[in-house]
Amino acid sequence: MTTRTGQRLNGLDVDELREYIDSVTADATQADRDPMVTARWVGGTRAEVMSTVGGPPIYMGGDHDPSAMGILLRALAACDIEVVVTRATLLGIEIEDLTIDAKGYFNVAGYLGVEAPSGAGYQRASYIVRLKTKDGASPEQIADLKAGLEASPVGDTFERNVPVSFEFEVS
Repeated sequence: MTTRTGQRLNGLDVDELREYIDSVTADATQADRDPMVTARWVGGTRAEVMSTVGGPPIYMGGDHDPSAMGILLRALAACDIEVVVTRATLLGIEIEDLTIDAKGYFNVAGYLGVEAPSGAGYQRASYIVRLKTKDGASPEQIADLKAGLEASPVGDTFERNVPVSFEFEVS
């Protein structure tokens, strides 16, 4: 599929996306991100989480809210929706339907102070991508979409040991 100026495909402006890729190609720092979030306790195990990049607050951990670990798994699926849509758009593939079913296993015994054989984080995670396109996709396009998933920012974070540090201030 050839694109025209201002054409939108899969909800994205194709020219704008290509211009952004060109800017990242010319200066890799254009792809840098350094977000910050603030979580505030609002009672029980519930937190209100806000981001410096905007958007509404997200409530997590309460009786009716998703847990932080649930949000982490949701982030993996949502990130990979973005990856597939972006790559499909660049390949000229029109998406009719896209779902990702993700699952993971973790055990919280360690954070409760109970001895556990492994850490409290996810021990494994997996997902299934289900893509329906308007006109189909060639084997080469499918390979490109799969390669995009291997560069998923959240997936990459899951797969490697990311250093985390903290300070604890009490007043």
